Amino acid sequence: MAKTQQSFDIGCPCCGALIKVDPETKAVIAHTPPVRPKTFNDFEEAARAMKDQDVRRESLFQQSIENQKNSADLLEKKFQEAVKRAKETPDTGKPLRDIDLG
Repeated sequence: MAKTQQSFDIGCPCCGALIKVDPETKAVIAHTPPVRPKTFNDFEEAARAMKDQDVRRESLFQQSIENQKNSADLLEKKFQEAVKRAKETPDTGKPLRDIDLG
């Protein structure tokens, strides 16, 4: 007579779920998902978090607007600096390539 083996429980190392496995068929026969903690304890806390996110989002938006306003001046300064460097170092002709050396 063959002994019937009891099913056994395994804890998932990734998500913490409890899995019941049948040893004879080597199949999962039950799955219990892990208990997820509540994100917020009450509605006031959730509302405060949403207001904080709104303030942060508005701050980031205002900062991006200021960056856009200043970007034209920054690009103009970079262009003037590149023109200045180009005038200081004159072009010496065609650049030498590796294939030209051989």
